[in-house]
Amino acid sequence: MAEAETDQTTNNKPKRRRGIYLLPNLFTTAALFSGFYAIVAATNNRFEAAAIAIFVAMVLDGLDGRVARLTKTQSAFGAEYDSLADLISFGLAPALVMYEWSLVSLGKPGWLAAFFYTATAALRLARFNTQVGKVNKAYFQGLPSPAAAAVMAGFVWVGTGYQLTGTNISIAIVTWILTILTGFLMVSTLRYRSFKDLDLRGRVRFVTVLIIVVIFMFISLDPSQVLFFGFSIYAISGPLGTLIQKRKRRLARLSTGGVITDSSPPDVPPTPKS
Repeated sequence: MAEAETDQTTNNKPKRRRGIYLLPNLFTTAALFSGFYAIVAATNNRFEAAAIAIFVAMVLDGLDGRVARLTKTQSAFGAEYDSLADLISFGLAPALVMYEWSLVSLGKPGWLAAFFYTATAALRLARFNTQVGKVNKAYFQGLPSPAAAAVMAGFVWVGTGYQLTGTNISIAIVTWILTILTGFLMVSTLRYRSFKDLDLRGRVRFVTVLIIVVIFMFISLDPSQVLFFGFSIYAISGPLGTLIQKRKRRLARLSTGGVITDSSPPDVPPTPKS
C-alpha cells in the first residue's frame, strides 16, 4: 500500500519542461546571420557591406550574454550555440572576406593564410571554453576572436573606403601579414583586458556619460578608420603590456640584487576571451 502511494506521488510530480530560452538565443542567431551575410556579401564583391556585417555581429554577440545574465536565462545550450556562432562570425567570415578582397591574388599562400586564421580562431574559442570559471575574468588569454575579426574587417572597410585594390600585390602582402599576425595573437598567451570587471549597472559620475557621448561622436566622424585603429591599438596592447611588465620585473630584480620581493603577477597568468 505504501509502495503504491509512493508511485502515485512520483507520477503526480510536475515534469520539468524541456526547451531552450528564446531571448538570448535570438541575439545569438542574429549574430550568426550577420556573419553568414558577410560571407555572402563578400562573394558578391560587396566588401563594405561585408565588413559592416561583421561589426554588427560583434554588437549582437556582446548583447546575448548580457541579456542572458540580466534575465537569468543562462544555459549550457546557449553557451555552446554562442561558441559555434562565434566561429562562423569571427573565424570563418573575416577570413573569407579578406580572402575574397585581397588574399585570392596570392594563390595558395593566400587561402592557406585564410585557413590559418580560421583554425586559430577555432583553437582560441576551444581554449576559452575549457577555461570558463577557472581563471580571472578581468583578462583574456590571447586576442579575443571578435577583436581579431574587427581588425580584419576594419582593414577591408578602410581599404574599400579609399578605393584601394585589394588584389594589388603590395596590398595583398600586407593583408597576408595582417591575417597571420592576428591569428598568432589569438592563440598567444598574452593578456588582454576583458573589461568584464566594469560595473555597468551601478551609478557612474556625470563626466563618464559625457565621455561616452564624445566617443560615439568621434566614431561617427569616420567609423571605418576609428574602429580599425581602435581595435588595432587594443591588439597591440597585449604585446606592449607584456613588454612593460617584463621591464618592471627586470628593474625590480636589479633593485633587489637579483631577487624579486614584490608580489607582481607573472607575465602571462592563465587567463582567457569572443
